[in-house]
Amino acid sequence: MKISVILGHPYEKSLNAAIAETVRKILQENGYQVCFHDLYKEKFNPVISGQELVTDVPEDELTRLHQREIREADGIIIVHPNWWGQPPAMLKGWVDRVLREEVAYTFPEGDNGGGLPIGLLKAKAALVFNTSNTPKTREEEAFGDPLQRLWRDCIFDFCGVHNFDRKMFRVVADSSEGERNRWLEEVKELVKQYFPAVQE
Repeated sequence: MKISVILGHPYEKSLNAAIAETVRKILQENGYQVCFHDLYKEKFNPVISGQELVTDVPEDELTRLHQREIREADGIIIVHPNWWGQPPAMLKGWVDRVLREEVAYTFPEGDNGGGLPIGLLKAKAALVFNTSNTPKTREEEAFGDPLQRLWRDCIFDFCGVHNFDRKMFRVVADSSEGERNRWLEEVKELVKQYFPAVQE
């Protein structure tokens, strides 16, 4: 079984990087084939051209690879920080270029895109891990937790993945090494819950 793991953070020693490596390790130990992508390290181009927008044909092999893998994925795990209530631009560009029509979703025959989409992703579950320096109360009361709405409703539900969970770790700036280690243990447990060991 294949799991796509997408890391959207530019600093290789970040908590996000540690989370992504923890995810990869647990999945491999549980017998999954892991398609791991550090978008910054592999220099993914997040900018969609006008030509690509209208043709839905990727202009580079790396984007075509991402599209093939996301179509085939039995699970999807995304790791990124909360920047301005959004994913980093790199990851937003990945969504724009990879989760395209006829890759991640389609519309009924005769519908030019104004109706309800039909999700095409076959993933049985999607997990998102976030980090933030905004306290939980302020995030929810002042901002309405935009990342939850974005990933659960606007992206995964739209693309047909209805089994969704998300974990936010905060406040990173004030965290101790002990807290960060506990967070990584929480990552392990959540990954094991959704992606238990493959039975041979």
